[in-house]
Amino acid sequence: MNFSGKTAFVTGATRGIGRAVAEALLQNGLKVIIGYAHNDELADEIVKNALRNGSEAIAAKIDLSDIASIEKSVKELALKTGTIDYLVNNAGIADDGLLLISSADKIANVINTNLFSGMLVAKTVLRGMIKKRFGSIVNMSSIVGEDGNGGQTAYAASKAGLTGFTKSLAKEVASRNIRVNAIAPGFIETDMTGELSKNDKLGIIGKIALKRLGRPEDVANLVLFLLSDEASYITGDVIRIDGGLHL
Repeated sequence: MNFSGKTAFVTGATRGIGRAVAEALLQNGLKVIIGYAHNDELADEIVKNALRNGSEAIAAKIDLSDIASIEKSVKELALKTGTIDYLVNNAGIADDGLLLISSADKIANVINTNLFSGMLVAKTVLRGMIKKRFGSIVNMSSIVGEDGNGGQTAYAASKAGLTGFTKSLAKEVASRNIRVNAIAPGFIETDMTGELSKNDKLGIIGKIALKRLGRPEDVANLVLFLLSDEASYITGDVIRIDGGLHL
């Protein structure tokens, strides 16, 4: 895969799937903007590791819950790095609870962080992509956005929204040689699944055809492919990566 001279922006890039994606892109020769909200130490660690390995990473602290600051931050990044060729909208939160006892603020925070902020980041990045007539975007959805899950109504709605956004945007920008796809991971070994009890994990694994949880690297490999020219005839798709859970 030839990514020579290209720049990627990954949101939520300091942990879990986002970090695995950022590291995979760095290993394949991209300059990577490490988008994050809070953890300066982890962001600096990724930047230093990249430098040691002969790659270039730039830490970009952006509060995706502060909608007003997103456009300004992304514009400043584009001025520093040049055109952003690839975007991975990975940042997201899960603030679970039954709808009847969830506050309006709690619901809005999940929707804004997982869906609305991703739309605004894409809108800002697209300006440069359209001028260059080149770009690829991957939005991180979830199987919950397709299947639903009790206690995760806001999260499921936000991820389902990403699916509709992906398909619609793909139609809007295809004529400019820009592709937009989404990935719907199943149960991946991250901080979220780390909170599950041993019995809950065993119960989930029992339903997965491959009999294991996914690894962040599994998702990163799929992101890498979808961004690359090897996937040049794929756009508007949502690809599940769940180890056969859907079977």
